[in-house]
Amino acid sequence: MQITSLTLGSIGTNCYMIYDETSKAAVVIDPSDEAVLAEARIESMGLEVKAVLLTHGHFDHSGDAARIADRAGVPVWMHPADRALPSWLTHGLPKTEDTADGETLDFDGLRFTVLHTPGHTPGSVCFRCGDALFAGDTLFAGSCGRTDLPGGSWKDMASSLRRLAALEGDLAVYPGHGETTTLEAERTGNPYLLMALKQG
Repeated sequence: MQITSLTLGSIGTNCYMIYDETSKAAVVIDPSDEAVLAEARIESMGLEVKAVLLTHGHFDHSGDAARIADRAGVPVWMHPADRALPSWLTHGLPKTEDTADGETLDFDGLRFTVLHTPGHTPGSVCFRCGDALFAGDTLFAGSCGRTDLPGGSWKDMASSLRRLAALEGDLAVYPGHGETTTLEAERTGNPYLLMALKQG
């Protein structure tokens, strides 16, 4: 498994492309709203997109999901709880397949386990692939996603942060915004995660 990324859109969203170096099968996570850049990267690397995954339904993550998925002829996957988000936060969601907590999605050998981690939105999820955790806006380096927008909940966020902290091993964390980090670094130095652990 290999990972390449782009920072896209006005809010600086991390779009990740996870791929098999031999088969070139790829999965795109959170393609944001600058599909032309993502498509150029996909084409230049000779990748064959098998699925588009959304960590949540906010427009800065889902913006061009339909364009990339339609071009590749593949589905977009998202937790159904985010279909209730107001339109000003989504700018219109694409048609999606449902993800569910604990399920494993397999796209030509690229296997992702879904972790439902509400808090930033009701349908926020993280995707685990091997030793990589694609955390969306649940966990950032030194921070976490905001909970003051419609559908947000600090109580849910705290529970989700505790769940991530309890995962075994020191996973590489690929957040929706900002720099890559590790789970151990966040367990020991993230004030929001530490606050959540104290509240638990």
